[in-house]
Amino acid sequence: MIHIVYTRHAEDVMRERGLKFEWVKRTLASPDQDEPDPDEPTLRRAFKAIPERDGRVLRVVYGRTDDTLRVVTAFFDRDRRR
Repeated sequence: MIHIVYTRHAEDVMRERGLKFEWVKRTLASPDQDEPDPDEPTLRRAFKAIPERDGRVLRVVYGRTDDTLRVVTAFFDRDRRR
């Protein structure tokens, strides 16, 4: 079983940006795209269109260790489209 933990930064920005934990979980569980973070090799980026937000694409930056995903930040990516 995979556990998801959130950094304080991730929790703060999610609250500020009106992002739901459900959206982040959905993005991590079944991303439309997943790629390495070009700036930080220990992190990855997961992307998913969120129908509740008119299909805007959510980017979740996370790190993985064994059975834990650590969410670093999340935001709607203005450069990505469905």
